[in-house]
Amino acid sequence: MMNARSIVQRHRHDARRAVAMAVVVGAVVWGILTTTAWAGAIKGNVRFAGAPRPPKMVPITTDQYVCGKEKDAEDLIVSPETKGIRNAVVWLTSPPPGAKPAAPASVVIDQKQCNFSPRVVVVPVGGTVDFQNSDRLLHNIHSQSKANQSFNRTQPKGRAIPITFTKPEIIKIDCDLHSWMRAWVVVAEHSFYAVTGANGEFALGSVPAGTYQLSIWQETLGTVTKEVTVGEGDATVVVEMGR
Repeated sequence: MMNARSIVQRHRHDARRAVAMAVVVGAVVWGILTTTAWAGAIKGNVRFAGAPRPPKMVPITTDQYVCGKEKDAEDLIVSPETKGIRNAVVWLTSPPPGAKPAAPASVVIDQKQCNFSPRVVVVPVGGTVDFQNSDRLLHNIHSQSKANQSFNRTQPKGRAIPITFTKPEIIKIDCDLHSWMRAWVVVAEHSFYAVTGANGEFALGSVPAGTYQLSIWQETLGTVTKEVTVGEGDATVVVEMGR
């Protein structure tokens, strides 16, 4: 049988275990609550500051049997209804504390009817762009990069060319055989990047509460910044860009 001293010691040990468990459970609950209540999305629109711009057409002088006689330059696509800017890139200038790098991934840029499609892609550091050619003629992919290794590769129909990017930067891709053809590869250093849609819309998900600076880049209009604060819910922001 246990004596009185042993019984007291056992009660004290059980009490300490109960307190420790309460602390652990409280920390877990607090972590769940703060993760849920204090993370939201940054949603918004990027709009053209000025009258809607009509498409800028480029005359085609070669391979008209595939490319046609003229093309939209696509260097600045503005929705006539909302003045939203398509293919702008939006990102957090600095990621939230503790944010993990985006996992390497693969995206596709195809060449269709003498255009790169899509024109702008985001790929994480260490990710790969699979360049493809669906046209029945010869193209090439020629990069103008500084941090990443440059390349200039001819590409006949049906040949896929994978290129891996290891440093964050914005890279211009041209086809030397068709001067109007252009694409952009944005190599992202974290996961909080987005490309605007047809009406200039974008969303950055699961952003912890705090005040951030957004960077917005468009190939013709350059880069602007805007401050945004995320609280318990989603934050909405409108960014204007102009010449």
